[in-house]
Amino acid sequence: MEDVDTLYEKLKSVVEDFVNEPTTMPWGNRALLFRDPDGNMVNFFTPVTPEAIERFSR
Repeated sequence: MEDVDTLYEKLKSVVEDFVNEPTTMPWGNRALLFRDPDGNMVNFFTPVTPEAIERFSR
C-alpha cells in the first residue's frame, strides 16, 4: 500500500471497527488495522523507514 494515511481517510466513512489507526511500528512500517463486516482482521502497511523500504524493495 502506498499510503495508509490516505486510505484511512477514505475508509473512515465506511469502516466501523478500526483496531489501530495509522501507526508507525518499531520495525519501520506504518500500519492500519481494522475488522471487516465479517470480523476478519485486515492489515495494510507502508514501509516508511529506510530499513523497511530496503527490505521490501528486494
